[in-house]
Amino acid sequence: MAKCTGTRYLKLTIMSQSCSAPESSSSKTSHTHLSTKAKCEIIAAPYTPFAADGSVNYQQVGPYADLLLSQGVGGAFICGTTGEGASLTVQERKNLAEAWIQAGTGRLQIIVHTGHNCLDDAVDLGRHAAGIGADGIAALAPYFFRPENDLLLVACCAKMAAAAPSLPFYYYHLPSMTHTAFPVSRWMEQAGNEIPNFRGVKFTYEDLADFTSCLNFGGGRFKCFFGRDELFLQGLQTGAHAAVGSTYNYAGRLYAAIDAAFRAGNLAEAERLQKIACSFIDVMIEAGFFGAAKFLMAHAGVDCGAPRLPLAPLPQDKQETLLKRLGETGMLAFLPQR
Repeated sequence: MAKCTGTRYLKLTIMSQSCSAPESSSSKTSHTHLSTKAKCEIIAAPYTPFAADGSVNYQQVGPYADLLLSQGVGGAFICGTTGEGASLTVQERKNLAEAWIQAGTGRLQIIVHTGHNCLDDAVDLGRHAAGIGADGIAALAPYFFRPENDLLLVACCAKMAAAAPSLPFYYYHLPSMTHTAFPVSRWMEQAGNEIPNFRGVKFTYEDLADFTSCLNFGGGRFKCFFGRDELFLQGLQTGAHAAVGSTYNYAGRLYAAIDAAFRAGNLAEAERLQKIACSFIDVMIEAGFFGAAKFLMAHAGVDCGAPRLPLAPLPQDKQETLLKRLGETGMLAFLPQR
């Protein structure tokens, strides 16, 4: 998921490079050994399509899956933050999961976010995901109210994971929204011992030291999806083997190109492309990220409608300006053509 502008990025990342001024290739030669690693698994976090009346437009899921596949995206992490999962009813989330399973089976890996502030609803969603053939489930920590320590967080995860014992369970680490910021690596061993189907984490945070510890825990025992689009290259440098992001929906080719350049040892090209990603994300955030992103999805050929309140659509008189500014970043060269 996208979050940081260039200024905030400088404050949050533990690395020295910024969105607007990437570190030189010569200063990162120690990372070149990572270029031999396997291709990064790129998974999009889809926007939920809404019709003009605000209802979920399930008919758009099929074309949406086709759009992801056309960009080389390998999966969909549905009903999470980007999907406005917290603004959907439990039934809408079930219906949407069914639509994605129908559209993606045999073509895309489908991970269903089943987290909910009401753990009984999370259990219900987890059982449903297992019953329809999802490839995995994931869950945020409850955020109203929040677990006060590691033990309570693991207990919450255990209850949600037990709803789908046959599926991999991934903890969705998103402190910017849940305000639960306990280092994941600190409690991974406990989770692994107490939750039989705990398989890893979707790590959407700037603490790259903790992410690295998660990757290395138990000799790489758990799968760790990196979740900060504007730090994608840094994630690769730490050893990320999979990533989930919101901007992969319409810029999947850009991130695939960053990964390819990095694996080829061409860090200068990877940095150039990552700078494009950071620049266009800054433009989107300034315009109002969700409204701008849903407008861009329509421009790419899948009409996702407007976001639900309290999020706002992109005003019509701002649309041409957005496209102009995105063109200046170089991003539109990677946007799928209708």
